[in-house]
Amino acid sequence: NTITFHQQRRFAETAFGRIAYIEQGSGPATLFLHGIPLCGYEWRDVIEDLAPVRRCLALDEMGLGYTEVAAGQDVSFASQARMIAAFLDATNIASVDLVGNDTGAGISQIFAATYPAKVRSLTLTNCEVHDLWPNALLTGFYEGVASGVVPQLMKKMLSDLTLARQQLAALVYENDEMFTPETVHVYLAPILASEARILQFQHLSDWKKNRAQLMEVAPQLRISQIPTQIIWGEADPVFDAEPSLKWLQTNLGGLKEITRVPRAKLFFPEE
Repeated sequence: NTITFHQQRRFAETAFGRIAYIEQGSGPATLFLHGIPLCGYEWRDVIEDLAPVRRCLALDEMGLGYTEVAAGQDVSFASQARMIAAFLDATNIASVDLVGNDTGAGISQIFAATYPAKVRSLTLTNCEVHDLWPNALLTGFYEGVASGVVPQLMKKMLSDLTLARQQLAALVYENDEMFTPETVHVYLAPILASEARILQFQHLSDWKKNRAQLMEVAPQLRISQIPTQIIWGEADPVFDAEPSLKWLQTNLGGLKEITRVPRAKLFFPEE
């Protein structure tokens, strides 16, 4: 539950800011990267299942969740990848099994391409792929973030669960009743905590900058030897499955397996 999540929170001090994270279990380290507009809370149930065999860590990316970003710090995908390297140094972790969902998996691709020695294995779920995003739906979301419409809507969602389920959950959960008042609050409240935080969220949503950075690492992904699996929810309207999977199949050097999950939407790791 959210109370446990808040109690478990730790911070790693880095040049990028104080990076919030939770940790559970023991064994080889697995690092989980969440999507937008979520935080490490997304992975709570997965972590509970894996904790007996893995040291599980879920951090909050810059501009989301409870991480306190250093003043003036860039929060684009490539900067997030550098932050993750600094986070691993701060927590004395040499290498991880890396698991990403949504934007967390977009950032994972850049991290794996840039720091291959730090990644033992890579698991990608529904996410940004090369130049195949954003589709019309996601473009609309980014435009709404940039114009301030989405942050205003999110403020209303904090006190209106019906609105939150209609506007957000129906798109990304098979069962939108997963979206409880506690969940809405743990995800959205930190983003809306101040004008500075809203601005960080808007910078993180600069898809043109992020897409260029993702496309830039394609050559490294092609020659990558990191054992990689893809797990893709087939009912996701945010990322287009067929072109994305085709590109990944052709361009991920270490790809071993693709698993399709029927009916699953974008945030299926939460479900």
